[in-house]
Amino acid sequence: MIVYNVTINIDESIHADWVKWMKEKHLNDVMETGMFTNYKFLKLLSKHEDELGETYAIQYFAPTMEHYERYQAEFAPALQKDGRDLFGDKFHAFRTLLEEM
Repeated sequence: MIVYNVTINIDESIHADWVKWMKEKHLNDVMETGMFTNYKFLKLLSKHEDELGETYAIQYFAPTMEHYERYQAEFAPALQKDGRDLFGDKFHAFRTLLEEM
């Protein structure tokens, strides 16, 4: 199992709108690609004193590396653009790839 983890820090000014968009639109759009079997939408509870905004981790579960690679090639650019078009530079994303052992 391949886990595609996206950690996102959200500016407070867009936080509520971003969470609503994730739950009502983006997560559904990603799952409709058929490249992932499941996901987890997690909120980070621990924060550093100097950290601003809210931080989330979204984990998408792909059955194979080929599913993840196809997602990146065929779907990710447009789906990521949707977020940038709506929220501009009010969020920062950090992406990692993991393998379940």
